[in-house]
Amino acid sequence: MKVAVSIPDPIFDEAEALARRMKISRSKVYARALKEFVANNDRPSLTEQINAALDEIGEEPDPVVLRAGARTALKHTEW
Repeated sequence: MKVAVSIPDPIFDEAEALARRMKISRSKVYARALKEFVANNDRPSLTEQINAALDEIGEEPDPVVLRAGARTALKHTEW
């Protein structure tokens, strides 16, 4: 599909130079760049992924972790 877009001159110049160095068309440079941009921005953020994992396992603390934490409380730490 053909489209018309505005690109700042410095970015255009860099893309032109890259296309020449890679011996590929300008269109291929832009298509690859856009494909990568979409792929990197079309997935949930790390925070969303962590929240989903926490929702899946629930919010109840692990009893083993609670007991281990109680044994290593700050009262046993020498300041």
